[in-house]
Amino acid sequence: MNIKLNYRNGCVGKALLALGVLAWLGASAFRSDAADGNSNPNILPANSSPYGSSYGDWANKWWQWVMSIPADRNPLADATGEFAGEGQSGPVWFFAGTFGNSVERSYSVPAGKAIFVPVFNWIFGSGVFDCDPTVPGVPCDVDTLRAAAAANTEAADVLVVIIDDVPVQDVRGYRASSPEPFSITYPENSVTGVPAGTYSPQVADGYWLMLRPLKKGSHTIRIHVRAPDTSAGLIEFELVTHLTVE
Repeated sequence: MNIKLNYRNGCVGKALLALGVLAWLGASAFRSDAADGNSNPNILPANSSPYGSSYGDWANKWWQWVMSIPADRNPLADATGEFAGEGQSGPVWFFAGTFGNSVERSYSVPAGKAIFVPVFNWIFGSGVFDCDPTVPGVPCDVDTLRAAAAANTEAADVLVVIIDDVPVQDVRGYRASSPEPFSITYPENSVTGVPAGTYSPQVADGYWLMLRPLKKGSHTIRIHVRAPDTSAGLIEFELVTHLTVE
């Protein structure tokens, strides 16, 4: 994930964006069955409900997870992978991105976990410098927030995901947005500097991949994204993550 604050016309125009990871997770790492004509059989379909939740619901949960972790151990600011396991629970492992810089990390993931990968994703709302209370005097209009999140998501002109030398087909087909507005709860020493507390509403939009559990062993994950015309300006990054499933 990447957070950028952009000041325009004397007010805060936030572009809080999550940049996920590009994956090189080989074909041998996944189940090999291709069901229902899925061109990416190792990725659950975008219209599915993995573990009882839609892609959009998982997007909300991803943001709630990453915003709940203090800055000094937040996976987004982690240069090595040391904090990748912070706050992880349940059947799905959340991948973290960065604050926009290219990063190479290494860490372990428990066997049997699906992996939710944010490729290029955004959050807009009350807790991320778009409206009250983080922009005093600007009311939070959900339709306006959704439109801003959609415009920034659609700005990407390069979305490349490779899974162990196997390119993911039609990354744009894995777009998901919040089915409903949601809240985030910041701890003390939050990753955005916003005071501790619960903030609502937020909305999310972006491209996400729910990977089936990987086989035990070593894997490498990479992403290359370019978005020339976002509210944060030009965004271009490559992220590399070396995974050991054990």
